Amino acid sequence: MQEQPPNHEDDFAVAHREWLRDWVARNVGDPMGDAVPLEEQGLDSVAALCLCGDIAEEFGVQVEPDDIRAYPTVRGLADFLAMRDARGRGGQIRAAFVFTGQGSQHPGMTGGLYLHSTGYRNFLEEADAALLPYTRQSMVELIVRKDPRVHRTALTQPALFAVGYALARTLQEAGVRPVAVLGHGIGEFAAATIAGALTLPDAARLVSMRGALMQRLPQGGAMMAVCITPYEAADLIAAEPAVGISAINAARSIVLSGDRAALERVETRLAADGVRCRYLAVSHAFHSPLMRPVVPPFEGALRAVPGAAARLPFYSTVYGRLATEPLYAPYWSEQITAPVRFADAARSMLGQQAPTHVVEVGPRAVLTPYLRRLGGGPRGPVVLPVCQGPGSDAVDLAGVISALDAGPLTAALSGA
Repeated sequence: MQEQPPNHEDDFAVAHREWLRDWVARNVGDPMGDAVPLEEQGLDSVAALCLCGDIAEEFGVQVEPDDIRAYPTVRGLADFLAMRDARGRGGQIRAAFVFTGQGSQHPGMTGGLYLHSTGYRNFLEEADAALLPYTRQSMVELIVRKDPRVHRTALTQPALFAVGYALARTLQEAGVRPVAVLGHGIGEFAAATIAGALTLPDAARLVSMRGALMQRLPQGGAMMAVCITPYEAADLIAAEPAVGISAINAARSIVLSGDRAALERVETRLAADGVRCRYLAVSHAFHSPLMRPVVPPFEGALRAVPGAAARLPFYSTVYGRLATEPLYAPYWSEQITAPVRFADAARSMLGQQAPTHVVEVGPRAVLTPYLRRLGGGPRGPVVLPVCQGPGSDAVDLAGVISALDAGPLTAALSGA
């Protein structure tokens, strides 16, 4: 068995914890314990700003008051600072997983991986077995046969979940330990499963029910991508109750979703201002008011799923931030109609976790351009899609694992 490298991040956390205890004693009062919220120890908004400045001066790490609110105890804030500091001190790989959502699917997706990667094949079959009692259709067969029915929502969502889960587990088996996870739309279910907030059987049940219920909705909805800000979009659709903002992918990359006739009226107004729109190839208006009929029956399925707090930092695209709350039933019912606040969640994750690498986990690269832009381009983290597209295979996967300093290929190259 290969010897595990020392965890310098733990050493950093001890040093940061001691410094924070001393800072609280000097500036706020005697510390009451590492697990007691700093607010209860007298840290008000003014003191929080001073703490941000002193952290930057002492460690060279830029933090914001929002970071202190996200990690409100000495222990939590020390661990957070250690994560940020380890990147500069140890050169360690810190990979975040971002799971792609609906729209990334294609017939035969990851078929090459299934045929030539034993690890991926085992994990895909594990997910398939969990889904089969509900879908009555093997996701493995769907993929291997390049079945075009993968574009039917009732099959799209479980297929994407199975692929995302299997890709992430394959990376984990190779030694890649994510420091945080984030999912776009249906990708949140795979993210929550990897983070331990959902079990594989519970996630399989929810994903299958969700896709089937959405498939049964009447046709007539549409989704439209447009390059405007969220504020401009909100003003634009104020008079259209059947239209909502379904996704905020970047500062000027919005997806509107809802009744097609209403969207066409919005498109006409945008065209008059010289703004072009692009309709997405979807069967329904996801994350829109037209999804509301799905919520009551879906809540019936949610009653049997306990949910839990994530064991890894889980960045919610419902909240647009780190979700410190357990992911119980209300979260997953709200997720159906809530806009996907991808830009906010990704920006928060990149700032708080300071990953060296961000891995897009899905059947093709969709979010990679947004992640590179949000991360600051060449100055930010390396962004790697596990699968570039239909041609991706086991060789591409080995390259990603090697870039993340994990797996037998890396060990062989390093002489281990």
